Amino acid sequence: MGRPALILHGGAGARRERNYDLEVVHMREVVEAMKARLNAGASALDVAVEAVVMLEDSGLYVAGRGASPNLDGDYELDASIMDGETGKAGAVAALQGYKNPIIAARAVMDKTPHVMLAGNGAARFAAAQALEPVTEPDQWFTRAGKGEDNHPPGTLSHGTVGVCVLDIHGRLAAATSTAGVFGKMPGRVGDTPIPAAGTWADENAAVSCTGQGEYFIRAAAAVRTAIGVGAGQSLEDAATATIARIGDMGGDGGLIALDRHGAIADPYNSQGMKRAWLDTDGNIVVRVFND
Repeated sequence: MGRPALILHGGAGARRERNYDLEVVHMREVVEAMKARLNAGASALDVAVEAVVMLEDSGLYVAGRGASPNLDGDYELDASIMDGETGKAGAVAALQGYKNPIIAARAVMDKTPHVMLAGNGAARFAAAQALEPVTEPDQWFTRAGKGEDNHPPGTLSHGTVGVCVLDIHGRLAAATSTAGVFGKMPGRVGDTPIPAAGTWADENAAVSCTGQGEYFIRAAAAVRTAIGVGAGQSLEDAATATIARIGDMGGDGGLIALDRHGAIADPYNSQGMKRAWLDTDGNIVVRVFND
């Protein structure tokens, strides 16, 4: 049996003028809860889903309950998950009417031959799976991230949560979820639900991205990082090179990554990135900025 590790993020839209005390406390609570689950033998895949559900349900981040409406006043949610052991993945895009897109993404992976369902098809599938609906969206959603990079001004805003997990059996998994940015065009899909762009897990590394999704799609950011690790780069070097590429293209954001040895990386080029991790020695660290 190996020693588990985990890293999560609550988005790279953090700004120094905002107070993040609530998020810091909550991220620590999530990591502590998942530490107990991992030490009890839970799988990386299960822990990835459970951690993201806690982030979605809190209403503190731009995912799940933290959604802001698009230009039509609708709430469209995206999520994806990937199992490093099997290479299987599941995703939903532009899902309306349900609380936890990450649970829908896991169901797509486990119960269909597909990788992604979108729009009305995703909603119909969620209903068939008896997932928990949102009956009064304007009362349920908290529009988290006001004053962050996910709200105007800015031509490409962003906001996401994600988790990378290494379990005691050496299995890796990654999951990412977003509730969409304020004022986005209806039907806009960023990197979050796209394996290779916003989420990736294989035998070498697990990666979850957060930032201006269009750039992360164009850079294939998540798989780019994992391929670098597979080619012999350190996790830190591979992750940092990916974010440098995003910056060179004119985008901002960050990513979290975890390799099969439990090494952790968390580079970003925005003002801050809310994140927390459990290292292989059992230590828990929570940060928003680097100073």
